[in-house]
Amino acid sequence: MKIFVVDDDFNVREILSLYLKKEGYNVMSYSTGDDALSAFTQERPDLIILDIMMPGTDGWDVLKEIRKVSKTPILMLSAKGETTDKVSGFDLGADDYVVKPFDTKEIVARVKAIERRTADATKEEQKQIKYENLVIDLSDYSVFFKGKQIDMPPKEIELLRFLASKPNIVFNREQLLEQVWGFDFYGDTRTIDVHIKRIREKLNTDTENWAIKTVWGVGYKFEVSGKDDVGQQNI
Repeated sequence: MKIFVVDDDFNVREILSLYLKKEGYNVMSYSTGDDALSAFTQERPDLIILDIMMPGTDGWDVLKEIRKVSKTPILMLSAKGETTDKVSGFDLGADDYVVKPFDTKEIVARVKAIERRTADATKEEQKQIKYENLVIDLSDYSVFFKGKQIDMPPKEIELLRFLASKPNIVFNREQLLEQVWGFDFYGDTRTIDVHIKRIREKLNTDTENWAIKTVWGVGYKFEVSGKDDVGQQNI
């Protein structure tokens, strides 16, 4: 597995490279966003660890440019830990977000978690989930509602797919964070509420026999009513 480490801090690049190489990863490090973007097309990394606050082309710009052409997993590093910053990162297509200062062993654990999730997604990439007027497809990260493609960032699609794949089962926010984000996001469960709100705004389900329902005091479920309780199709 080839990993890019992109950070203007030499010490961060060195320590991450050292630990990741010990785990058997092929690591390439870059001190600027421009260098990372230039190398991306040729090297095609399997995962990118990307600092946000860099001079010149910062991490946000690098993330946006890569997401135009690739779904390569990206783990963001930042000194800012506010929920709004994390949500912004996920909305732009980040797969993980770690606040500095960090424990290097935690970064390695998160890299392995992303690797596992990517492998699992690859095994199921040809599968779609279909309900009446709704098609969710992770092979190309698309969502169609009433025949029209809906613009959703990756995490919204993954959250919607997870809930839709397990109809009428209630999940609390911690469980959804663990299942969709794949790591402990303790203290930031509002992230789920923000993503659910945005999904609902994009899918007007007033006339459908399915909907994302709030179970007060617990969490959320993808509720399917009537005959379509067993209407989910994995293809």
